[in-house]
Amino acid sequence: MSGFLYYIDAIMLTVVVDIGVADTLQWGCEKGGIDFPEGEDVMGCVFDIQRFSLHDGPGIRTTVFLKGCPLQCRWCHNPESKRRSSELLFDQRKCLLCGACTATCPTHAHALGAKEHTVDRARCVGCGACAAVCPTGCLELVGTERTVDEVLREVMRDAVFYQNSGGGITLSGGEPLLQFDFTYSLLAAAKARGLHTCLETCGFADAEKLRRIAPLVDIFLYDYKESDRERHRAYTGVYNEQILANLAMLDETGCSIILRCPIIPTLNDRTEHLEAIARLAEKLYHVTEIHVEPYHALGVSKSARLGEESFRAETPDEETVTAWVAAIAAHTHVPVRKA
Repeated sequence: MSGFLYYIDAIMLTVVVDIGVADTLQWGCEKGGIDFPEGEDVMGCVFDIQRFSLHDGPGIRTTVFLKGCPLQCRWCHNPESKRRSSELLFDQRKCLLCGACTATCPTHAHALGAKEHTVDRARCVGCGACAAVCPTGCLELVGTERTVDEVLREVMRDAVFYQNSGGGITLSGGEPLLQFDFTYSLLAAAKARGLHTCLETCGFADAEKLRRIAPLVDIFLYDYKESDRERHRAYTGVYNEQILANLAMLDETGCSIILRCPIIPTLNDRTEHLEAIARLAEKLYHVTEIHVEPYHALGVSKSARLGEESFRAETPDEETVTAWVAAIAAHTHVPVRKA
């Protein structure tokens, strides 16, 4: 099969011309899909699968976003990831007041007025019946239960791109370790197929679970949000001792780590914190990069669609972000760049 990769996507046979692809595939096919080993019926709540991702690890990747997070970051750009269960997004601007949702909702969570549609979040059970009949998409269910088998079938559609770019699969969230069985099984299945794996984590997790999962992870994308203990609790809801202890443990184990540092104007953009990021990296042996993640306001509109208020800051300009990168880089030998 020199120069060609044959793979099956759904029921369509696609031939992809690809110079330099290995003559034999590592992945078998059965009945239009991939032949999966045992244990891949484990289920998890997934709220997005982003293909052709370029910012969640090396190469071209597919990022799988899982629901549930132990932190409550004030600036969260994925507020729909916080709860473990499915939930409803509602965009009032798209509503036609047609009444399809009120006729369908089993818990009567929707109420229509002459000019307004309201959702009683206390009544909503996240069943998605209303979203299924909404003609404009103003109602959207976020989070569906999927098996490892189902997720990996979607991930493997782009196997040729992973091989050529050094990419693979990244698990993000939320916090993937909150759904440990699903995360472990998905990573194990991905490694069984030769995929490169990344795991993004806030680090606020059981240390034993991190030890167990570490052999399945090629790169940890490890969030470092705030160096000051009290500020960390004020901004995220938890202290940072466990996060730092887990980071040190992974480093001692020899795991490859990229520090991911969200920088939020008025909260943690002070010089002391930027220098503390550099000092932390200098104390560790296996941090290969530091990524500065500038604040953006994408979470604001999503919070509104969840019926929640949110923190908002000014989006930093490129000059400001460049200065942050330089401030960190001045105190460490580890490469620093904007994410």
